[in-house]
Amino acid sequence: MKREKVENHGRGLPLDERITGALVGAAVGDALGGPVEGYSPERIVERHGGRVHGVVGPWNGDEWRTARPIAPYHKGDGHVTDDTLMTHALVRVYAAVRDHLDAYAVADHLVPDLMTNPRWIPELEAHALPLQRIFLAEKWLVARLHYGHVDPREAGTGNIVNCGAAMYMAPVGLVNAAHPAAAYAEALDVAGAHQSSYGREAAGVLAAAVAAACAPGATADSVVAACLSLAMDGTRAAIEKVCEVASRYTDFESALGPLREAVAPYDTVGPDYRSPSLGARRPSRLHAIEELPVALGMVVVAGGDFRHAVLGAVNYGRDCDSIATMAGAVTGALGSPVPQDWSKTVAEASRLDLWEPAATLTVVTREVFAHDVDRRRAHERAFAELGGAGCSD
Repeated sequence: MKREKVENHGRGLPLDERITGALVGAAVGDALGGPVEGYSPERIVERHGGRVHGVVGPWNGDEWRTARPIAPYHKGDGHVTDDTLMTHALVRVYAAVRDHLDAYAVADHLVPDLMTNPRWIPELEAHALPLQRIFLAEKWLVARLHYGHVDPREAGTGNIVNCGAAMYMAPVGLVNAAHPAAAYAEALDVAGAHQSSYGREAAGVLAAAVAAACAPGATADSVVAACLSLAMDGTRAAIEKVCEVASRYTDFESALGPLREAVAPYDTVGPDYRSPSLGARRPSRLHAIEELPVALGMVVVAGGDFRHAVLGAVNYGRDCDSIATMAGAVTGALGSPVPQDWSKTVAEASRLDLWEPAATLTVVTREVFAHDVDRRRAHERAFAELGGAGCSD
């Protein structure tokens, strides 16, 4: 009964509210997961005296500026991480292009944005270039595209294979709302500038998941079904296995261990997240990033409920800011409400307007759909003149 009630939250929800839910939800998940990123569920319980149930402070308290291994980043207290910074940057690319994106848009717009426009970086508590905060796998974009002049469609080859592209692909799914196949194809093109192998595949599938979540009447199960219809190789196998295990649970507490066990054969990082195995993050058709299958698994466990899915992702540990970002984007797009106290706290602590990117992307999404309709009608007319199927109008 609880699951059915949750999954009906989004029935009849308009586009603007789904886009807002997805982007605000992703940012909130990111902020909640940041301070416990890299740790195990057991260590999280030990540090916080139980499971995390909302915004918490830095793992090392007031010593966050110098404590290893994550200094000098102020993770915690409602601060978003690079997941949200990159997501908002991609929204700005859509605002500039006002159409579908490809790898060249990353080179022409995203990379200059990261390199030349100082912004408030919550974890640094300062205005700085986003380039100074993003992880090495994202700095790769600048090294390859700006300095190396690599073909954008191939620039992701050679990068460490991780969730770096998938973590900010929600806008692609939203621009292609209710069209998972189109979202998947566009995200694969965009992510080619950043990632390869199962890292690129995960970006495509995450975008498809968000697009599927926007469909009227969508549920956690329909989102997973859409992902499985598109995903390839180890990514598909990992999602299928993790979500099959997740379907046996309705509470994240009991699902934490089983979901990790389910994804472990596909994860190259290994049991110690901070000491990856020698085979970690290398291209493979047999493996998958951990974050996407677990995020979808938590969405299934929660029956699409935002709070339950995000808290499950946060308490899972490991790369939990990205897992919670993905779970937050999908459940937000499904229409499950983002708790206002969380979004208000994150917005104020991060000094970010979490709602403005959603308003911008809503306008762009409608423009892109109008372009798509015009292009489709032109194709129909041309095809009819060739003696194909007749026009519908």
